[in-house]
Amino acid sequence: MIEVLIAIVVMSIGLLGFALLQTMNVRFVQSANFRTQATNLSYELLDQIRINRVAATTYVGSYAATTKAADCTSPIGAKITKDQYMTDWRCRLGKALGDEASAKVTRSGDEVTVSVSWGDERWLDAADTTFAARTQL
Repeated sequence: MIEVLIAIVVMSIGLLGFALLQTMNVRFVQSANFRTQATNLSYELLDQIRINRVAATTYVGSYAATTKAADCTSPIGAKITKDQYMTDWRCRLGKALGDEASAKVTRSGDEVTVSVSWGDERWLDAADTTFAARTQL
């Protein structure tokens, strides 16, 4: 009887460890998803800036994410302006990383840097996580 109780205790500890492992796995997967989204959005914006090199300086600035329905209508047509594109991009930033996400575009000579920041509330120290990508024009 004691052997059965000891076996149950050992198995219970193992199952609790497995449950903790699964919980941490969910956290890591979601954080990896946020990093992937930030990477894709950063490179997309850098590609847009490279396409529009003549107006590259107009992209410099800070951008806050948005999820307002009025802002989240994708522009259509052949003549999409920089402001229309950035409004759509900010909406996708908000949908992917949350309303508190932000982006900053800086330029130093021919080098353009896009930094995307977001809060990852799944961790105890929910400080902003930042991904930065840069390119030469």
